[in-house]
Amino acid sequence: MNTLLSIETRNAVLLTMAELLEKERAGIISINKKDLEAYKGDDISMFDRLKADDKKVDEMIAAAKHLASQEDPVGVERFSFKHDNGMQVYNKTASFGTILIIYESRPDVTVEAAGIAFKSGNKILLKGGKESLNSNLKIVELWHKSLKQHDAATDWVEYLQFNRTETQAFLEKPTQKVDLIVPRGGERLIAFVKKHATCPVIISGRGNNFVYVSNDADLDIAIDVIINGKSKISACNAVDKVLIDANLTNKEVFINKLISKLNESKIEVLGDVTVAKNHQLEEISSNEVWYEEFLDYKIVIGEIASNANAIAMINKYGGGHSSVIITKEIEKAKVFMENVDTAVVYHNASTRFTDGGQLGLGGELAISTDKLHQRGPIGLQHLVTNKWYVHGNGQLRS
Repeated sequence: MNTLLSIETRNAVLLTMAELLEKERAGIISINKKDLEAYKGDDISMFDRLKADDKKVDEMIAAAKHLASQEDPVGVERFSFKHDNGMQVYNKTASFGTILIIYESRPDVTVEAAGIAFKSGNKILLKGGKESLNSNLKIVELWHKSLKQHDAATDWVEYLQFNRTETQAFLEKPTQKVDLIVPRGGERLIAFVKKHATCPVIISGRGNNFVYVSNDADLDIAIDVIINGKSKISACNAVDKVLIDANLTNKEVFINKLISKLNESKIEVLGDVTVAKNHQLEEISSNEVWYEEFLDYKIVIGEIASNANAIAMINKYGGGHSSVIITKEIEKAKVFMENVDTAVVYHNASTRFTDGGQLGLGGELAISTDKLHQRGPIGLQHLVTNKWYVHGNGQLRS
């Protein structure tokens, strides 16, 4: 068992990690290019997430520095009271112990997610995808250098070079204690982990995010929010579905303009039966398409009768991630936001803000679509459990 590192040591390791990332920037980018060149798949979103260019390295450095600047999330008092018998009772935050992060493609997870788990006092097991192996091993090498520099054991951050069969065996019967698993990737990866894991799993779920354009919407805001929401197709916070209120003023003109703007961005536009017929679009093959997360240059536009119908449709088909209402009416927005069952709800703003850094957390381990124990972006302060501390002097219960 690893004894909890002091907050001073954890912070020092993170700051040294930031320095090493800067020092080894060229090497990281060069090794990542080999991973990019070796990738032979046709998943454009995975390829996009695989990149570790200058911008990505900047983000890794910023994440490590920001984590070092944050308060220690471990040992924070949440509740206390003095029992009638004289015992003093406290409830405090505590680290989980060991966290396994299973992820696809993204080398930045090896810094940001691992850094959040490390800062919150946990040992980290990393199982990245084969497509980013060289990039991940290079970054783990920097973790080990940083840990050694501050007299901390290198097994605080451990990389598991397992194939699929070995991963399944480890999930079903871990060869070391694992307290929590966080899968970061597509639906197949998440389903695989859920099926085989024998400890708690935080589901970093799919997107399939909706924008509802109400009948009183500001149409310029609507177009800007939809286009921005589709600006990074590999992100789980991307917009895939647009619902247009049937009573929207200048509806047909607005839809034509929206289609034109989407086409300019090379987005394939599909329609439900009504929109496809009125605007010469390809019609969706079935209602099952409403369930799909695209992670592609594709979007569906449909017509909806009312706010209540939009809420019902999003709750049926959405991924539980993010949803938007475009409206000038505060009360209508309130009804939508209170009743749509997604982790993040927006009024007149883009789903692209569903991100730990953008929502004030500094970084994120994952974006959870579960409701326990934390929903939405999981930041440093959320990656803790709790423990009860009871101080007495011989008290017995009668």
